[in-house]
Amino acid sequence: MNRPSEYDKSPAVRVTGGRAWQGWADILAHLRGEIERGATSVAIECYPGVLEEEVLQAFQQVLRPEHIFRTRDILKPAAEIDAMLSRDLTDDPVFGRMNGLSIQDFADPARVSALRRRHAEAGGLKIIIGTGTALIEPSPTLLIYADMARWEIQLRQRAGLIGNLGADNQAERPSLKYKRAYFVDWRVADRIKRSCFDSIDYLLDTNDVSAPKMASGEAVRQGLRQTAQRPFRVVPFFDPGPWGGQWMRRECGLPDGPPNYAWCFDCVPEENSLLLDFDGVRVELPSIDLVFQHPRELLGEAVYARFGAEFPIRFDFLDTMEGGNLSLQVHPLTECIREQFGMAYTQDESYYILDAGEQARVYLGVKLGLDRTAMIGDLRRAQEGGAPFPAEQYVNCWPARKHDHFLIPGGTVHCSGADSMVLEISATPYIFTFKLWDWDRLGLDGRPRPVHLDHGIANIQWDRDTSWVADNLINRVHPLAAGDGWREERTGLHPLEFIETRRHWFTATVPHHTRGTVNVLNLVEGPAVIVESPDGAFEPFVVHYAETFVVPAAVGPYTIRPAQPAGAPLATIKASVRDDHAAI
Repeated sequence: MNRPSEYDKSPAVRVTGGRAWQGWADILAHLRGEIERGATSVAIECYPGVLEEEVLQAFQQVLRPEHIFRTRDILKPAAEIDAMLSRDLTDDPVFGRMNGLSIQDFADPARVSALRRRHAEAGGLKIIIGTGTALIEPSPTLLIYADMARWEIQLRQRAGLIGNLGADNQAERPSLKYKRAYFVDWRVADRIKRSCFDSIDYLLDTNDVSAPKMASGEAVRQGLRQTAQRPFRVVPFFDPGPWGGQWMRRECGLPDGPPNYAWCFDCVPEENSLLLDFDGVRVELPSIDLVFQHPRELLGEAVYARFGAEFPIRFDFLDTMEGGNLSLQVHPLTECIREQFGMAYTQDESYYILDAGEQARVYLGVKLGLDRTAMIGDLRRAQEGGAPFPAEQYVNCWPARKHDHFLIPGGTVHCSGADSMVLEISATPYIFTFKLWDWDRLGLDGRPRPVHLDHGIANIQWDRDTSWVADNLINRVHPLAAGDGWREERTGLHPLEFIETRRHWFTATVPHHTRGTVNVLNLVEGPAVIVESPDGAFEPFVVHYAETFVVPAAVGPYTIRPAQPAGAPLATIKASVRDDHAAI
């Protein structure tokens, strides 16, 4: 049995006002009242991954519509869609290219015209269901949006329950379905969502299809407005991996079952979800919805002007305690990710060491005076089945201790070694990692994990050697300010990176201010703290050890104090967009 943990795995935002329903019986009883008041055309717009058959079956049993229309019937043949996507998906098993595809690109104009005509001529109650319902009826009497958390989509992909939008690939490898969803499905669906979110009548949460929830569209919009004015947490997601460890199982109170827990997405709004609590009914929706709806309040004007409605800061955990090394890797330079993958910025990152064993270490930068030709040759021979790559012959291996901070701008060879617990603070294009060497092991699916030597070699910055790394990337701590019971210090990141990180050590109340930009924080030392508004603008917000939380730009001033009487010093790490990009 694991010891009790204070880490909250299901944080929720309590919403003032609004109504939500739980269970098919209550949901459909309410919707039946809408039908009796004159709703004749019901559109159920589905995010790809919603189990449409289960949803439709529940609606049919109670509402008994005279006509059912499916958006899948207006799509082009799967083979034609596959051909259309081939350029952007590429033949690489991991990488594709961002694109501007919309649902109209998937639809066959003749099929759309025919189904629209049939819908217009049909009498009685009509239900339209699927992705792209507005192609059939742009102005339904009732618009229900069935949203879906990204991690639940991935679990359904792994279980073989779903395929991709417009594809006949339910039995495809989960990694390939995820890739297609990342580069295509989610981009198309998010464009639909952003066009209709302000007008939806109800949001339907079927992440657990056996226990659905529904809230009115206005209640959800109100909940998001309230969230953008207060500190909050997103719902973390934990996943095993070939190098995973056991620290998170113990410290976060995770269940037995998986052999390890390797990753935790603790603040990746594109991947995480948000729980809105309406008088005890918790409605789950993707946290990216908040970014789409309230980018200025959440991000701040300057950050929104640069990044658009995109959350640029990512916090996640990498657990190798009692595990193995991460893959030896390098992230692309900005020019590479822009030209080859259609992304505006790259995954500059850092490793903040939350905890470490005696043998913990971080691989970072190449050795001074190395023979790059020899290193490339050894990487290629290892990948082709030859001798294992002698990483420590070519790459610096630095000891890692609790609260060390290693900075990793794009182009720097790196990985965390075994026996460490990393809080990774980075920019958000997280899928773009070029593995150089994976320690001759298989993934959890029994397959070799993809290695991208050519991409990686082309992006290695060979001047990031022993001396440069020591001078620029390890524990670049600079004192900034101090007060009664607290001190503030800058810990990075490197000037090449747009994220700034600041650590506060404290035994008393610490003043903070968002300065017009979103703040992301983690309690890296101490049991619990309370985040408060000096003028009572939001309710006191409790944060426990290792929990990541977001303070929207709109909050302005806030304070953080120990939850218990002063004892040993506590510490938070705070990230924001650097002050040469936004006023902080």
